[in-house]
Amino acid sequence: MGCVIYLDGKFVDESEAKISVFDHGLLYGDGVFEGIRSYNGRIFKLDEHIERLYNSAKAILLEIPMTKEELKKIIIETVRKNNLKNSYIRVVVTRGVGDLGLDPRKCKKPTVFVITSKIQLYPESIYEKGIDVVTVATRRNLSESLNPAIKSLNYLNNILAKIEANNAGASEALILNQFGYVSECTGENIFILKGNFLITPHINAGALEGITRKVVMEIGENIGLKVKEENITRYDIYTSDECFLTGTAAEIVPVVVVDNRIIGDGKPGKITLRIRKEFHLLTEIEGTPVYE
Repeated sequence: MGCVIYLDGKFVDESEAKISVFDHGLLYGDGVFEGIRSYNGRIFKLDEHIERLYNSAKAILLEIPMTKEELKKIIIETVRKNNLKNSYIRVVVTRGVGDLGLDPRKCKKPTVFVITSKIQLYPESIYEKGIDVVTVATRRNLSESLNPAIKSLNYLNNILAKIEANNAGASEALILNQFGYVSECTGENIFILKGNFLITPHINAGALEGITRKVVMEIGENIGLKVKEENITRYDIYTSDECFLTGTAAEIVPVVVVDNRIIGDGKPGKITLRIRKEFHLLTEIEGTPVYE
């Protein structure tokens, strides 16, 4: 017996969770998704993730066949059926089954599924020692082509960057936009600390408006940092006091080397560690209850 998955109105065992080979999510990456976390029986920032999912769907003219409240209840019930207190939740909406053509009008009904499981992108030692990042040749998609604000199933831009990082023996890839400004990494937003300033690329640079990103910006303000969204270059990262990545799955990851340049003293920074601690304190007390 595997995990229980919600699929198009039913809760089924993972061995029975199957979609058609004609589903346009599979054939063309035509769909949207969200990655969400639960901590201590509470789903963290559920409303914010739901809002972003529906915004992504609206941007590609994909109508999710349920209300936001109905989907929230489905997500909660999926976590409950798997009896998980700490979990990673993947919510996926595809265009649905069509033919081998591109026309989305041929897809009459979207496919919706929710998976809850466990995830650990990095071992604990990474958070204690930090990671190395390398700039890759793959550039961020043009907003006019495929807006990075849309969290779509087409992740090939990110995957190609990840392949480059793997080939270079680095833990993560730093992606630049068409103007040479820093956008983000393959699955995380990036922050630097310079003096009392906490700086992250503006979403106009091609960065996803991350949920964890926003939480970290709020934490930064609460602990007295001056938080800024602006264009940053690799030079800004090389000469920063501290650097870290943020993401739902990764949480807060210290960066100690970028393109063979040591950041700060080559160890996770004190402010980075404080922000990580404050983030974990929030996840312990905030969130939508699963078990009531």
